[in-house]
Amino acid sequence: MPSVRTVRLRQRRAARDPQAGMPLVAHLTELRNRVGVSLIAVLAGTALAFWWYDQGLGDFIRAPYCGLPEELRYNDAQGGCGLLVTDVFGGALIRLKISFIVGVVVSAPLWLFQVWQFLTPGLKSTEKRYGVVFVTASSALFGLGAALAYVSLSAGLRLLLGLAGEGVVVALTAQDYIGFVISLLLAFGLSFELPLIAVALNVVGVLSHDALSGARRWIFFLTVLFAAFVTPTQDPFTMVAMAAPMIVLFELAIQVARVVDRRRARRSMAESFRSVGDGEASPLDATPSRLDAEFLPADSEPAGLGDAARPA
Repeated sequence: MPSVRTVRLRQRRAARDPQAGMPLVAHLTELRNRVGVSLIAVLAGTALAFWWYDQGLGDFIRAPYCGLPEELRYNDAQGGCGLLVTDVFGGALIRLKISFIVGVVVSAPLWLFQVWQFLTPGLKSTEKRYGVVFVTASSALFGLGAALAYVSLSAGLRLLLGLAGEGVVVALTAQDYIGFVISLLLAFGLSFELPLIAVALNVVGVLSHDALSGARRWIFFLTVLFAAFVTPTQDPFTMVAMAAPMIVLFELAIQVARVVDRRRARRSMAESFRSVGDGEASPLDATPSRLDAEFLPADSEPAGLGDAARPA
């Protein structure tokens, strides 16, 4: 006969979605349908971006380069800013590449929803709640990193192109410039996800707050080193623009881990008291904590030990 504790645990256990028990063929069919819907959403976003390219999207992408002083960029006969295309299909490929990337970003809410709907039947209610929080935070951090990269792009270009010196005409090709911009946006966006990964590892119990707090100096040092290697511009301004927000986000992740560990400790203590029978003693731990060990004398005894508990 199951104990009272076992019954209570079964009652508190969150029920899984009935779809979690679908056969393999049904899962594959659902996966095919959701992948198809996601592809349609991406294609629709790509078509929208392809039309948008002549309505301001192209000018928005070229703005950091065209905002440079005239001696640092290529100017056509009319004095306008432009990027060079060195092959017949270069212009079409660049437009398609930009349209596809923007289409993926614009349609992200739709295909992320399809991914989420495919995964949620196998998750518990608490896991679903954490999943929504992490997906939202991940999207926001990526967008924040990409926005910061776009803002710092002009300063990085001005510094790098200015190093060419006098008597050098800088004429960037469209392929080189677009590739540079995309790599910078991805580097900033993905780098801002690292603190969130630390929080996720703490939530699942892999990484504790003590480990994060003890390695704080190393984390900050490796963050600066990481920013120095990852930034495509390799200039100090862009490196600081990436490293400083990442350090702030890592410190925020450490504080979030502190709160999560305290909640986990309180929950564990409450569970240990529930398992105690009416005739059993409470599982009180008289071992001094780390804080007590630092301030109490070495020969002192934990509180609660009387003379009867002392060894003869």
